[in-house]
Amino acid sequence: MEATLKILFVDDEPDLAPLIRQKFRRHVREGLLALDFASDGVEALEKLDQHPDIELVVTDLNMPRMDGLTLLRHLREREREHKAIVVTAYGDMENIRTAMNQGAFDFLTKPIDLGDLEVTINNARELVEREREASVVRQAFGRYLSDKIAQAILSDPGALSLGGERREVSVLMSDLSGFSALSERLEPERVVELLNLYLGKMTEVIDAYDGTIDEFIGDAILVIFGAPIARSDHAERAVACAVAMQRAMADVNAALAERGLPALAMGIGLNTGEVVVGNIGSEKRAKYGVVGSPVNLTSRIQTLAASGEVVITTATREAAGPTVRIASTREVAMKGFAEPITVHFVEGVGGDYDLALPQTDAEPLVPLAVPIPCHYTPLDGKQLVGEPRRAEIVRLSSTHAIVLTATSVPPRSDVRLTIPLSPEAEATAELYAKVVEAESSSVGGPMLTVHFAGVPAEAAEALARYRAVGLTPGPAQGGAPPEGALAPSSAEAAADAGGSAAPL
Repeated sequence: MEATLKILFVDDEPDLAPLIRQKFRRHVREGLLALDFASDGVEALEKLDQHPDIELVVTDLNMPRMDGLTLLRHLREREREHKAIVVTAYGDMENIRTAMNQGAFDFLTKPIDLGDLEVTINNARELVEREREASVVRQAFGRYLSDKIAQAILSDPGALSLGGERREVSVLMSDLSGFSALSERLEPERVVELLNLYLGKMTEVIDAYDGTIDEFIGDAILVIFGAPIARSDHAERAVACAVAMQRAMADVNAALAERGLPALAMGIGLNTGEVVVGNIGSEKRAKYGVVGSPVNLTSRIQTLAASGEVVITTATREAAGPTVRIASTREVAMKGFAEPITVHFVEGVGGDYDLALPQTDAEPLVPLAVPIPCHYTPLDGKQLVGEPRRAEIVRLSSTHAIVLTATSVPPRSDVRLTIPLSPEAEATAELYAKVVEAESSSVGGPMLTVHFAGVPAEAAEALARYRAVGLTPGPAQGGAPPEGALAPSSAEAAADAGGSAAPL
């Protein structure tokens, strides 16, 4: 069944409404038309406010209080476009020309021929229905593509053809820290609720900086700057967007807390280079996307970012210009690259954006009189590598730890730590962390500074208990290791004998 077309007739002649109702009574009865009436432009605007779903306005031009031309100007200023048909005296071509310039769809002359009116309304219906279909397509595209991609595809007849073009762009990839472990602890419905809230807020930020969301990859977001709309400032814009995304995480976590959901933390990587952008796929299924080695490097760079960080390549730093403020720079050996990659850790961006990464008060690392025996397992992506290895935590905060290990771990690697919930307990908790620094300790073994990626509630409580004890000897520190724990390592023995970790 055809959707109802809602029409507002605006005319100060009292005899018009009965004639219109009589003419279109069958259409109204069958649900094809819904009719309403107003005596002038002022009343018409009031009716449109009350019934925003009115799609067609048929208006006289000569009326008291507000004439038809003034009404047309008001219609053009509204967010929703209304199709308009104007009615005027025969031969008043000057007003008709003005009305058409004001956006009128068609015109009729008085006295109104009801047959002509029916034909004109039918023509208007066809136009309205085409626009309804286009609106449905736009909304559907908008759910799965960014508004800019959808608009580019709908406005360019050749945009749907397969192929692409070479273009320099900046590519952003964000990922939630410790999300895999977090999702295992939540019901699937709660995971979806959490993701929708997070992705919704990030989409708002990305749209504000004219980024093009290429796709959501689970909890990761891949964003392009500089396509499909070319922008000379794509790199600076991308860095500003990344900083704004990190700043928006406070709002995300506040909203999550209101719903009883755990807080999230995110790392972001950025790279700039020449890629191929366009429609990629087959004739049956295609997507607007980006292909090239700069995209692969972006993915690698992102893995270096700890929670709350923005990491960029030298290519992005040079393309973005002097407004980008850098906190530190380092070279990192990366899988698949023969030479170390130079990366930069962003502090903020100046210029017109004037944004800085959120500054958190540095919580002190509490030295532990008796180290916490634990195990660590390196990760390659999401996969554990090898068997658990013995280690011990010698300094601790709620977000960081100093860990003494028997073997070295490269900086910016990911590890899983397994810690006892208490010195007397057999139960353990798993923590995922990123190694932000690795150096030799005064007791001979490697010393890792790790940043926790996600801390489950029971692990957070255990860490709080260990920090509360700190340097103060007590029963919690003097108990035997948990049953089944490995024998103390040489580092543990050194610590028990009075050794201490090197200062930060």
